[in-house]
This record gives sequence, C-alpha cells and structure tokens, in this order.
Amino acid sequence: MATTAPSIRCTVPITTRLSSSKPFSGTLHGSFRLRPPTLGILSLFEKARRNSPGSGICLPKVVGETLVHAGTLALLTASLSLVDPALAFKGGGPYGAEVTRGQDLTGKDFSGRSLIKQDFKTSILRQANFRGAKLLAASFFDADLTGADLSDADLRGADLSLANFTKANLSNANLEGALATGNTSFKGSNIKGADFTDVPLRDDQRDYLCKVADGVNPVTGNATRDSLLCK
Repeated sequence: MATTAPSIRCTVPITTRLSSSKPFSGTLHGSFRLRPPTLGILSLFEKARRNSPGSGICLPKVVGETLVHAGTLALLTASLSLVDPALAFKGGGPYGAEVTRGQDLTGKDFSGRSLIKQDFKTSILRQANFRGAKLLAASFFDADLTGADLSDADLRGADLSLANFTKANLSNANLEGALATGNTSFKGSNIKGADFTDVPLRDDQRDYLCKVADGVNPVTGNATRDSLLCK
C-alpha cells in the first residue's frame, strides 16, 4: 500500500519498494510502498544492525499521519515471532515436539513411554500400543482407541471423555481419578485387574463393566470390582 509520511531520519534496510539489498540511510520523503515482511527483509534488518554497531531496528516516530498501517505491523510481529504452528499442541514426554492431537496414529508404538499430559484429543489410535506407558493427565478426549493395548498403563487423571475403548486391553491399567464423562465406550474391553477408583461413570457404564470385572491391580492392590463399586 502507498502511504504519505513526513520526513524521517533513520538507518534501516529500506528503499522506495523495500526490495534493495542495501540499507537506506538518509531522509525519506513522500510516498513509499510497504510490503509484508519476509525472511529476506528480516535478514536485511540483521545486516543493517551488524553494519551499524550499537543501533537496532529503528522504527521512526511519526507526527501527523500514520506511517505504518496496523495490519503491516501485525505481519511484522508475526514474522519476528517465527513460531511453527505445528508445535501448538505439543505435550510432555519424549513426544513433546510431535503433534499427536487430531492425528491418525493407527498401530503406533508408544509402549513404555513417558507421555505425561500428552494431547491425543480426537486422534485415531486404533491398535496403538501403550503397554506400560506413563499417561498421567494425558487427554484422549473423543479419541478412537479401538483394539488399543493399554495394559499396565498409568492413566491416573487422564481425560477419557467420549473416547472409544471398544475391545481395548486395559488389563492391570491404573485409571485412578480418570475422567470418563459422556459416552465413553468400554464395550468388549479387557479390564481384568484395572483400577477404576474415583472414575466418574454413568450407571449404565458401571453396570456393564461390573458384569466383566475381575482381578486385582498389581500396583494399587485394589480389586477391579471394588474400584467400580459393584454391588
């Protein structure tokens, strides 16, 4: 966009079209064009800084008309941030830098991993292997874990709301304090030795699980039926 501005004095890598590889130093008059910032332009700022020790990126003080439109400033701020949006949903553990939310992770092997607070929301995790994994406070909200192996997994405080555990292996898993509100499905799952202490369940969910509950959790020592408050 073309903008008319008062005279300014500043050392910045700028020309009338912001396309030169040489810094501009002097008095700038009249109209000039601002382009959205790019990595190439940002490198010019760095070059100007090295060529003028003690100086930084200089933003002129404008009296009168606005020199730079707010939208252009927003673009500059975003370019300087250089944040990779793919890291927005990272969680803890060794997979912290890997996006696991809303992904197809069918058959992936997470066995024995420390995945504390990892975000698996809405992911497809069919036949995934979480055997012995540390999944404290991890989120499986609305995730599909059909046929997944979560045996011996530590799921304390995990969010299992709306998750599908159909035919999943939850044997000896510790689910103390996990959240299982909504239509969380455990149909056909193996819960032998699983600990459901303090897991909020609907009456129909509890009744279904109590029909197949058996065993004692090897870590907590709690019987599965007792943890489900079966009658």
